Amino acid sequence: MTIKTALTYDDVLLVPQKSNILSRQDVDLSTKLSQNIDLKIPLVSANMDTITESKMAIAMALAGGIGIIHRFCSIEIQAKEVAKVKRKQNIVIDQPFTVNPDNTLAEVEKKMQELNCKSFLVTEDDSKELLGILTSRDILFVKNENTLVQDMMTPKSKLITASEDILPSQAKELLENNKIEKLPLVDSAFKIKGLITATDIVRNYNNVNASKDSRGRLLVGAAVGTKTGFMDRATALIEAGADVLVIDIAHGHSHNALEVIKAIKIKYPTVELIGGNIATAQAALDLIQAGVNGIKVGIGPGSTCTTRLTTGFGVPQLTAIMNIYPICQKHKLPLIADGGVKQPGDLVKALAAGANTVMIGGQFAGTEESPGLTITYKGRQYKISRGMASLSAALSRPDAKETADQITPEGIEARVPYRGSIKNIIDQFTGGLRSGMSYGNARNLTELRNNAEFIRITPAGQLESAPHDNEIL
Repeated sequence: MTIKTALTYDDVLLVPQKSNILSRQDVDLSTKLSQNIDLKIPLVSANMDTITESKMAIAMALAGGIGIIHRFCSIEIQAKEVAKVKRKQNIVIDQPFTVNPDNTLAEVEKKMQELNCKSFLVTEDDSKELLGILTSRDILFVKNENTLVQDMMTPKSKLITASEDILPSQAKELLENNKIEKLPLVDSAFKIKGLITATDIVRNYNNVNASKDSRGRLLVGAAVGTKTGFMDRATALIEAGADVLVIDIAHGHSHNALEVIKAIKIKYPTVELIGGNIATAQAALDLIQAGVNGIKVGIGPGSTCTTRLTTGFGVPQLTAIMNIYPICQKHKLPLIADGGVKQPGDLVKALAAGANTVMIGGQFAGTEESPGLTITYKGRQYKISRGMASLSAALSRPDAKETADQITPEGIEARVPYRGSIKNIIDQFTGGLRSGMSYGNARNLTELRNNAEFIRITPAGQLESAPHDNEIL
């Protein structure tokens, strides 16, 4: 038996190149997540229950990346999280919230609080005919809780409306010229077809770097498992608007994972589907044959993962990327490097080795946007982060009682210092990447890969690469 050498990020450095890059801002960070999804930055937040729900996914998309909503909740809750992202910055709200004309002020105020919404289109339950619009301004000075919507609303005779095929520029002009904030979309029978708000128009024009779909909505992904019920979950997520599904299984090169991919592709041939996690070229070939649109690489490199210690299996992440990249390049499939990134330099190395995007969990944990409460321990704020194969994560699943005696943890739970907004972390990583690209004479990520020259370093070189011989303040 021949034992090969495998390397990870700390084992190598990139050799500086003669550079024609005059400014870090001259480089282009855009990339592909999957065959048909483009991103402005190569960052993806991990599908972990302490990393990505709607709040994180919204922040990631606004920054130009994408978040993958975790699956460790009911199908209904996960679908709602996806829908929250799609509604956040949507030029056209397909299904605007509505109230009936005979609803009372008390009912409206309760609904406003529950839905975090300040305006409603008014219609009868079944007709969908637009009767009027009710906003928070209409009820501002109404004291009687039994006042009916029909007595407070602006009736349709006084509304400015448009057809559903209106262009964003035309909608902007209508809103601006008429000094209104809501533009209902209706058909020839005055049935509701959508709603455009001034707030969403302004956001769309201001957030030019956000990751958006063809209709101006924020991009979002969602995870799907491989056990019974996976198709019901996939269906609900697609209907909620998920732009990409990620097969979430620790060992992606398994018969079960491949069969799930095939089944989803048969039922939903146009859905963007990412397979993984894998660590070998053969696994990539099998995933491609099953029908994936992107490949996620990483067996055991995550900061809360103990798969390699528990099972003895895995491939150091840099070698895994470099082994799989030629397969992805030949078949024109993007590669997602999942795990092991501790600092911006690791991001640069992953992309130079062949990754199109990098999925990050641990470094995004502890941020304001990550799920969970902020706790105080010995005078310092923390959030909890855990691997999705950890004992606590396994026990929190719906089938935990039936499978508790079969659980062998492959992850840990950790207390992570509170880090503030995710925007600060994203800026650190993209700033480091821009600097790295200037050292590599790369105006885009393709040039970064093509120009890359790796050298292996010794433990002494690793020590020399970090701050040393100083008392750090």
